[in-house]
Amino acid sequence: MAAPGIVDVISPEEAVTLDGLLRERARRTPDDHGYRRFNFRSGAWETLTWAQMLGQVARWRAALEREGLEPGDRVALMMNNCPEWVMFDQAALGLGLVVVPLYTVDRPENAAYILEHCGARVLLLESLEQWQGFRGLEAELAGLKRTLCLESPGEGEDPRLRGVADWLPAAGGELERNPGKPDDLATIIYTSGTTGRPKGVMLSHANILENARGCLKTFTVRRDDLFLSFLPLSHTFERTVGYYLAIMAGAQVAYARSIPHLAEDLQNIRPTGIIAVPRVFERVHAAIRTQLDHGPTVKRRLFQLAVEVGWARFEHTQGRGAWSPSLLLWPALDALVAAKLRARFGGRLRVADSGGAALPPDVSRVFVALGINILQGYGLTETSPVVCVNRTGNNVPASVGHPLAGVEVRLNQQGALLVRGPNVMLGYWKDPEATRAVLADDGWLNTGDTARIDDTGRIWITGRIKEIIVMSNGEKVPPVDMESAIQRDPLFEQVMVLGEGKPYLSVLAVLNAQRWRDIARERGVDPELKYAADPEVEHLVLERIGRQIRGFPGYAQVRRAAVTLQPWSVENGLVTPTFKVKRARVLEQYQGDLERLYAGH
Repeated sequence: MAAPGIVDVISPEEAVTLDGLLRERARRTPDDHGYRRFNFRSGAWETLTWAQMLGQVARWRAALEREGLEPGDRVALMMNNCPEWVMFDQAALGLGLVVVPLYTVDRPENAAYILEHCGARVLLLESLEQWQGFRGLEAELAGLKRTLCLESPGEGEDPRLRGVADWLPAAGGELERNPGKPDDLATIIYTSGTTGRPKGVMLSHANILENARGCLKTFTVRRDDLFLSFLPLSHTFERTVGYYLAIMAGAQVAYARSIPHLAEDLQNIRPTGIIAVPRVFERVHAAIRTQLDHGPTVKRRLFQLAVEVGWARFEHTQGRGAWSPSLLLWPALDALVAAKLRARFGGRLRVADSGGAALPPDVSRVFVALGINILQGYGLTETSPVVCVNRTGNNVPASVGHPLAGVEVRLNQQGALLVRGPNVMLGYWKDPEATRAVLADDGWLNTGDTARIDDTGRIWITGRIKEIIVMSNGEKVPPVDMESAIQRDPLFEQVMVLGEGKPYLSVLAVLNAQRWRDIARERGVDPELKYAADPEVEHLVLERIGRQIRGFPGYAQVRRAAVTLQPWSVENGLVTPTFKVKRARVLEQYQGDLERLYAGH
């Protein structure tokens, strides 16, 4: 185990490339615990030291070398977070290969498109079920030379498919240093574009190394720190901060069993740090509110008092609020209320980085007031991803903090936030036109988000120039493209996709009255839509929506719908003279439906 309190950061110059991080970490602290995972067979948590991890990487690298790949070839993986994810990634990077992560929840059609678009030669899967999902997509997978699976395949499978246990050699031998350069392409990460098809963001080794270094200058990570990893490693935020940064600082990473097990894993692992999206905090907040609403009034008032006093204490410690006699109540309120909330996170949490979407102010206020040190930041895949973040001693939760060291920001004439620095992407894979649209020759990247920068340089995100929905799990969805796709079905006259800051997507739709009546009679449901919450009507509508959006990423699923036969028109103020939907006005008019669609969430 690592000695307490030691700070031991590997610089990008020492690492050179991302795989150099692990090599240097294993050299410096070979016997420290690097990773922890749950063994479902034994029912116990297991640890791997940095030296053991490097030895496993050597096996994966030796096996990949036998595939005859060339530096620059693309290899992909579609797995949940686990040590094997890191082993494959480190082995591939060490050979100069380009790693392409895929979301495990994505539709096979979308994953196959990415594999074909990037020209992947090798694919690593977690389960045979994933492989079965690619049935009928053989044409898109024709470029794959090898498909690997953690599970062993049966007889009669595609000869390219092999189980990892049979594919790996018994030992890997000595690891030679990667001759690559910091500016070499390290990974292609596909993110939602405005065409409905994802775009491949190209990031170099230096992009990510410099971003990790910049993050470590905003908060201290020690060798005895322990991260609990549950945000997918295919998410750039988790990959940079929860994986590469952890190696850079020598912190241990424990892989959560699953989201349903998260509450229990927090208790067992007792992490000192987590990387999260707002949805994690929203779920805990909602559970607390539900308990309080069904509990005694005195308990509810005590909780509110703890939040009020805790917030006043936080503002005072930040130098923004005066001391008040009410702060004398804090020790008692801490023991009665705040300590119990912190115990839900294991009781040792020093820092919780929140990003990927905006954390609602009322939610962050509760957690920060009760002693959960949430540092909200901002970034995007194209910036590796962190642009700015709040600091522990200078934390304004409603903002996204100050830029990282070495990152420049400014606003253009439209109020859009522009970013320049060592973390800005190389461009989009095979898409120079899309690259030119956002990345200027002088290195300034247009984020597409509008912002305000105050006199201290603190950044406040105020909106989006392009209408992109950012869900509470951090996923970004282009609503206009989805709306156009849904309207290919003549049943839908007008459509609006919802989901900003929400856990899933919903749709408000105006139906073609005559077509709806014909369909309703055929299906035996009420054609007059007298019951807006009729589950049979909603199921029928969702079924038709689903057919139109199959080509979108797996997370872009519409789970709820509300429909009407009353058109949105210029006359009723819901569309402009050029027939563009006034989204804010529609949301205002259908507020009741919106609340119903997200009731309980």
